[in-house]
Amino acid sequence: MTPTEPATRRGAAARTVVRPPLPVKMVIAGGFGVGKTTAVGAISEIEPLTTEAAITEVAAGVDDLTHTPRKTTTTVAMDFGCLTIDPTLKLYLFGTPGQDRFGFMWDDIVEGAVGALVIVDTRRLDDCYAAVDYFEHKRIPFAVAVNAFDGRVEHALDEVRWALDVADHVPVVVFDARERGSVRDALLVVLELALARTETAGA
Repeated sequence: MTPTEPATRRGAAARTVVRPPLPVKMVIAGGFGVGKTTAVGAISEIEPLTTEAAITEVAAGVDDLTHTPRKTTTTVAMDFGCLTIDPTLKLYLFGTPGQDRFGFMWDDIVEGAVGALVIVDTRRLDDCYAAVDYFEHKRIPFAVAVNAFDGRVEHALDEVRWALDVADHVPVVVFDARERGSVRDALLVVLELALARTETAGA
């Protein structure tokens, strides 16, 4: 080894900089009790931050618990988690509250997001119209994810698309909010949609 080799190696090491992954914000939205908190908890690589509060008798009189009788808590601000897609990209996930009375928080939660996953319970499609309308109005790329409660859905995807009146370019998929791989696949659909929008805008 020549006297200059150690210095050369040190110089090469100094030039090799490991860059942190690019942070990307994504929103998980939908109506009350559709599985947003469950999805964040299933996929997050850190202990998810949740703002769950007990459903009181007063809240039970406002929120429809017909199809979610075992639900005892509800999100009152947001859920937060993160997922590293690969060494170059990390998703930061923000879950919105589902009740209309917390709708004033949405603009702050959604700001800076590249896209959204709108979770749908086919037993209560009416609860999802507001979320779909919101992202259409904001022109934020989104996908509709039909949560397979008890392993099944009440309506075919074409029927869901028609009922929600979403455009053909909006992906409509089935997923299970409890399963990490299923949630990841749904988020990747949104990510691909957002990247396609960015490439189109830059063309």
